[in-house]
Formats: sequence, structure tokens, C-alpha cells
Amino acid sequence: MPLRGAVVAQRVGSGGSSVADIRIGVLGLFHPTEFTVTASGNSALVLRADQEPIVLEKSSGVDSASIRTSGNDLKVSVGRRVVRASKVVVTGRNAQTVDFVLAVPNKIARRYSGTLEIKPSAGTLAAIVALNRETAVASVVAAENSPDTPFEALKAQAVAARSYFVASPGRHHEFDFCDTTHCQFLREPPPPESAAARAVAATRDLVLAYDSQPIAAMYTRSCSGRTRIPADLGFSSAAYPYYSVECQHCRSHPVRWSSRISTADAATLQTPNESARLRIVRRLGWSAVPSNDFMAKKETDHVILNGTGEGHGIGLCQAGARAMAEEGANFRQVLTRYYPNTAIVRWPGANSIP
Repeated sequence: MPLRGAVVAQRVGSGGSSVADIRIGVLGLFHPTEFTVTASGNSALVLRADQEPIVLEKSSGVDSASIRTSGNDLKVSVGRRVVRASKVVVTGRNAQTVDFVLAVPNKIARRYSGTLEIKPSAGTLAAIVALNRETAVASVVAAENSPDTPFEALKAQAVAARSYFVASPGRHHEFDFCDTTHCQFLREPPPPESAAARAVAATRDLVLAYDSQPIAAMYTRSCSGRTRIPADLGFSSAAYPYYSVECQHCRSHPVRWSSRISTADAATLQTPNESARLRIVRRLGWSAVPSNDFMAKKETDHVILNGTGEGHGIGLCQAGARAMAEEGANFRQVLTRYYPNTAIVRWPGANSIP
């Protein structure tokens, strides 16, 4: 899904996001009160309930743990053993990164590679995965693109996603980013041989910079023939001004949509205004108002919306990038098109890459 978060501060110091590991809050959309953690493959997990270590591995016959809310604490169940703790930390042996599966029972299970912290949070559980930045970038690229996306378009996406991670740490109070489109859509890390993983490896450490600083690069599924600037949608100004760029592909091949919403919802929908759109789609679903480009027609007891495009329309247009790559453009040309006046630099160490 395209990035739909608000424009954030885009300047970082020499410390901040040059650190390779980032902390991502995962599966929060499910408001979980229980998680299960399971060792992946032959991995051995070391689960620390506060300071008490418990080893989970298939060879021992116990490779999974259940963590539930219990008042202000956690109830941790491993086989027949039950302990209480204020938080749970899961790592590999010697506290290293490890592969594991985190699940919300009967809802979703997802594989991660990193370390895990689980703690109570306002009546639910917060799960925070600390993972290598390049692993996070690969997970975003795989989540944001289909398997048949051209390689150069994947490389452009990788640079944009990495730029966002580098330029905007601390988006949330307890962790840097979430795994939704509020920050960046993130799923499981792809296999090393996948096109997404290879695109990330081919662009390792490359980010977009403006005025010698990385930018929190925004991107959208498809524009309506011309990208927008933040001010168009009621966002505050940012260090990188963005530019309205013509997108020939979306002009010639617009994504058209139609939906029906209540007159009460329509009364709260201003166009173009991303915050107003997000309030509706977070309640009704993304298909209710896929973009800010639409015409409204009032009927007896509802309103029909007919529009084009998907997402906020700012920055890289993924549909346009795919079309450019199919026509022979490389990732640098794609990025130059949608992020004018930026440079591709290696971070840390802001050396421009020709």
C-alpha cells in the first residue's frame, strides 16, 4: 500500500538514523491481548520474562510461548510452566538476531528476523521488533510491490523506503515506526534470492537527499496524471518541498474508482484534504475513498464518489515508476523524475553517487 502518513521532519543529525537497527511496532492494528511466539525452523529462541531466561527450540519439544495481558503485567505460558513478568524480550542465543514467528491467535501470523519485545500498553499488548535497516527496507519493498514489478522500479522503491527510515526515526513514542501505511507498510522479509531482496542489496545504503540531508520520501500507488505537493492536501511544509510532476502513464492510464458513502460521511469529506480522507478510510476501509481526486454526486440518502488515482499522490508514483522501468529507465532516472532537485547519496557518509 502507498505511504499515507503526514509529512514529518526531514533533517537528522550525525547520530540518529545512521544506526542500522530500527524498532518497529508490529501487528498493532489487531489490538492484541495475546501473542504466541514460535521458533522458526531450527532457530533457538531465548525468551526472557523480565530476567528469567526460557529457551524455546524444537529439539526440546517446546518451541512456542503464549503471552497474555494480565492486569498491568504479562502472563507467560511455556508448556506447563507459567510465569508473570512486566515485559518479555525474545532473542537468539547471545542476544543476537533470530528468526521467529509472531502470531495473534486466530487472526494473523508473521515471520520476522530480529529481536522482539512485548509489553503491556493501554489494555493491549505492544510488540516491538528491532531489525536491521536493510531487512526492514526489503520487507517494505516486498510488501509494496508485486512479484512482476521491473527490477529498476524495485530499486527506486528501495531507495525511497530507506530514505524514509533514515530521515524520520521516532515517529511513535515507544518505537520508531509502525508496520502500517501511517509509516511504511511492512510484512515478512523476502527470501534473499527474491527480486525485492536483490534490489535492496543493489542499492545498499543509498538514500535521497536534499540540501545534503536525507528526506522522508513519500510515495503513492498511482497519481491522477500529476503528483501533488504537501500543501495541496493540508500538510505543513517540510525540508524537502516536493514538486508537482507530470506522470504520463497515469494521465494515459488512470486508475478509476467509484464508491458509495453516507451523506453524513460526505459532509466531513473535504477535497483535497488528506486528513479528512484518512478519517473516513480508517473507519470504512481504504476502498471507501482511495484518493483525493474525485467528484461527488448526491443521491437521495447517500453520495456517489467517482474518482481516479490511489493514495495521497505525493512523491514517487509507483504505477508511473513501473511504466518508466518497463520503457528502459533506470532507478536513478525514476527517482530524478519524481523527486526533482534531490541527490542520491550513500548514508552514512553523504557522498553523492553519480
